[in-house]
Amino acid sequence: MTQQSPLQPTPVGAIRLNTDSSKLEYYDGNQWVNISSDSPQVQTGGTRAVCMSGGTEPAFTDNIDYVNLASTGNAITFGDAIQAGGIRGGCSSRTRGLFNGGQQPGQTITDVQKVELATTGNSSDFGGDFSSAEFCIGEGLASATRAVWKRASTSNGQMDYFTIAHGGNANDFGDSLFQKSQGGGLASPTRGCFMAGAPDTNGIEYLTIATLGNNADFGDLTLARHAPGTASNAVRGLCMGGTGLTNVIDYFTISTLGNAQDFGDLTSARRNPGAAASPTRAAAFGADYSPSSVNIIDYVQIASTGNAVDFGDRTEAKGCAAVSNGHGGLG
Repeated sequence: MTQQSPLQPTPVGAIRLNTDSSKLEYYDGNQWVNISSDSPQVQTGGTRAVCMSGGTEPAFTDNIDYVNLASTGNAITFGDAIQAGGIRGGCSSRTRGLFNGGQQPGQTITDVQKVELATTGNSSDFGGDFSSAEFCIGEGLASATRAVWKRASTSNGQMDYFTIAHGGNANDFGDSLFQKSQGGGLASPTRGCFMAGAPDTNGIEYLTIATLGNNADFGDLTLARHAPGTASNAVRGLCMGGTGLTNVIDYFTISTLGNAQDFGDLTSARRNPGAAASPTRAAAFGADYSPSSVNIIDYVQIASTGNAVDFGDRTEAKGCAAVSNGHGGLG
């Protein structure tokens, strides 16, 4: 397709027909991206969010439940994790969710679990391992094909990546800018962002998912925290809650650089909620220590700003890792 210099910068979200490929594309702020003909509606009647419980020591659980983000209501049982674990992380393609093993004192956990998002049932082994047990409570982000995980460490900023569609051990991606644990990750189809972490930080860093290399500075959250819930559509990222116990929701535009702004508040202050998104909604699932564990599900409309409203309840009162088949990394 012949490229011509535009008279004005191309706006984020612009759509065109590529006459060479005969496919629709949209501009994400960095490049033109194919608009997929597949959709969460085809698979699951709407964007499905799947939550694998974590909890905190010693009350770890193995529960997995799910909701349809297009509606409201209580979560439904999906299945069980291979084993109970705490402070998990997750990421997903349009068909498959990946979760790390979670915190399990006295054990060296490097395995990755998978679930098929359009079905229900217990998780199974992905068929590959992280390069270090410190990824067992790390955070992840994903495009439609690649998952990138950040090591949960204050002394080593290594990142691993997998190809989601097939098993195999992780490969080295590069190094993170902030050597922290218990942060959060989210993505557009091309760019991933990690943020927050313990010891409490307000830093946001970014990477290009399809390449390899070290992270760079993006900007700052409105307050320092760890254990937030993070989710995005293809344009906007949200960081919700976290420790020390806060109900603050921040937002930023993924394709630009700069500091986050205040979006609104969760219905209550909490830490370690799972978070997942559709192209229009983001939801926060459960929490640990808020001041006690809760089963609350909140949601917001991503394109607007304002306080969260009640969605329903999880099947148990726990923090969790949440993934969806309609998040921003999928376009």
